[in-house]
Amino acid sequence: MEFQFPSGSLPTLFTIFLFIFMILKICKRHRTKNSNLKLPPGPRKLPIIGNMHQLVGSLPHHTLRDLAKIYGPLMHLQLGEVSAVVVSAPETAKEIMRTHDSIFSYRPLLLAPDIISYGGSGIAFAPYGDYWRQMRKICGSVLLNSKRVDSFQSIRDEEVSDLLKFISSNIGLPINLGEKIFSMTYGITARVAFGNKCKDQVQEELITAVREGAEATGGFEVADVFPSTKILQVISGKRPKLEKIHRKIDMILDNIVKEHKASKEEAENTGKDKANDLLGVLLNLQEHGELEVPLTMNNIKAVLLDIFTAGSETSSSTVEWAMSEMLNTPRVMKKAQAEVRQVFRTKGNVEETGLQELKFLKAVIKETLRVHPPIPLLLPKECSESCEIDGYGIPVKTKVIVNAWAIGRDSKYWTEAETFCPERFLDSSVDFRGTNFEFIPFGAGRRICPGITFAIPNIELPLAQLLYHFDWKLPNGMKQEGLDMTETFGVTVRKKEELHLIPTPYHLEPNA
Repeated sequence: MEFQFPSGSLPTLFTIFLFIFMILKICKRHRTKNSNLKLPPGPRKLPIIGNMHQLVGSLPHHTLRDLAKIYGPLMHLQLGEVSAVVVSAPETAKEIMRTHDSIFSYRPLLLAPDIISYGGSGIAFAPYGDYWRQMRKICGSVLLNSKRVDSFQSIRDEEVSDLLKFISSNIGLPINLGEKIFSMTYGITARVAFGNKCKDQVQEELITAVREGAEATGGFEVADVFPSTKILQVISGKRPKLEKIHRKIDMILDNIVKEHKASKEEAENTGKDKANDLLGVLLNLQEHGELEVPLTMNNIKAVLLDIFTAGSETSSSTVEWAMSEMLNTPRVMKKAQAEVRQVFRTKGNVEETGLQELKFLKAVIKETLRVHPPIPLLLPKECSESCEIDGYGIPVKTKVIVNAWAIGRDSKYWTEAETFCPERFLDSSVDFRGTNFEFIPFGAGRRICPGITFAIPNIELPLAQLLYHFDWKLPNGMKQEGLDMTETFGVTVRKKEELHLIPTPYHLEPNA
């Protein structure tokens, strides 16, 4: 997504005053901030806006990769008042996220997460410190540990089964598979986060509100690159819009919490089993946990909102891209289907316990994450103290943007980097858990995504079921290789055109 500039007209005099005020402020800042540092190379900066014009109307991860080919893997940009560096190579990413990880574990204060995510108190944007360390530990060892993720298998089975039933009732007809995958993953995450009570209307209302928030937070905001000029937040209309979305989300979450507490009280009175959902776990920790930093209700809502949004968006976009790439590469589709149907040929259905045998499908998922990382520009970091990277000075408060999309397509590390070829992972130890810096779709270091263990089954199971039960073709007689793969940029990068396909049932041969 491009920069979003203020809409509407302003009195000429006020506009001129604001323009002159910003010039003086920025010039003063630059004279005092970076005068003695050798900054990384970068494209020529324009007065006031710096390099903002180069990110207008583009897919920024593409534009930044193209600029990095000219200026190098560590590139300096001036985005309004904000000094930024862009990382586009594995070795430089390793410097940032391993060698100097403690310095670069901070987040810049951005308008959208500050408003929508309760002052940035979720996992993703919480300031680096005691609160973040506590919540990171809770996520890793309590909320999303392997045992708890395994306990959600029945939820995954039920939601995927509902998807299969819908497809089976529309055999031979074009369906919006992308939208159905999206709804399925949100259904899984809603039940995991809030319990079985969060169904139907409430779930749809929350999904709608979260999608509005996602659309409002994607890309680079003018208010964020001129942070000292607070009035931009208002005249751009961004702050009022975000506050309206936040109020809507907060009201829905408040109602979910109230219903959850009432259900918990009823369960205690009747001797029923306690809920295993994440909201219940967090409420129990708030009441009975021995925590260094007390959990407020806003903290709980912020963490659940992070899990609900990130846990759904990343999984659904990956499943949709994987199906799209396999349709575009029929050889891969045929091979993946053959594997799934061979492994589960005597079962008549895919069972989660057998997913470990699907070596090629796992390679397909890795290759999809390589060429289509859900968040191509990892969540921004901020330098907490001046340091040196690759011989260049990085000033304190510099914004750091890691281009995971460009790194995953670096021809120095990947043969035929632009080609979708899952076989590259079959005999490779390269993984996405933050130790191989040429492949970091979930980030690395202290700020690596804590939900990897939760996300992967939500990708593997639906993909395996879609491949096992159905054959697929494009509508209107389109050839598979002609599928539109254009991206649209937001919180995650999805297909610009949702995936519409025609399913036909697969019938297991009796003697297979």
